[in-house]
Amino acid sequence: MQNIVLVGFMGTGKSTVATLLAERLGWNKVDLDTSIEEAEGASIPQLFTEKGEPYFRQAETAALRRELEGRTGQIIATGGGAVLAEANRAIMLANGLVVALTANVETILSRVQNDPNRPLLQGNAQKSVPELLEKRKHAYDFAPAKIDTSDKSVEQIVEEVIRLLGAK
Repeated sequence: MQNIVLVGFMGTGKSTVATLLAERLGWNKVDLDTSIEEAEGASIPQLFTEKGEPYFRQAETAALRRELEGRTGQIIATGGGAVLAEANRAIMLANGLVVALTANVETILSRVQNDPNRPLLQGNAQKSVPELLEKRKHAYDFAPAKIDTSDKSVEQIVEEVIRLLGAK
């Protein structure tokens, strides 16, 4: 048994897929953002506002280590930017099957544009989503597996991840 680490841009379905996948496999689901909030005693938007993105990224690396190293049978739903640090990518690859979830711009916008808990989208999501996607277009390339979630149900995505796990 190993871990499954779901990475991808915001709105690609990481949390939703992780919940059903954990149910199906009987594994623990860990939402990395929730883990960070519990450890820091503050919400993600608060951390960004009060301590800044660099501080948040350090807390993210600490949470990845805490949740992955020496553990198995976990489904980890990461935040969209967790892949930006080389250290984070190394932790993920060393401790689980990393699956990148992708989606097209329209799908992402329909899923995230009205979510107040997304600090990087405050203002104009129509403008910032395509810009961020462009900036991060290669950020998920390190993942050995990729699934486009744009036109798939959560059940279909979960089945694909389970097939990938069996093939590993």
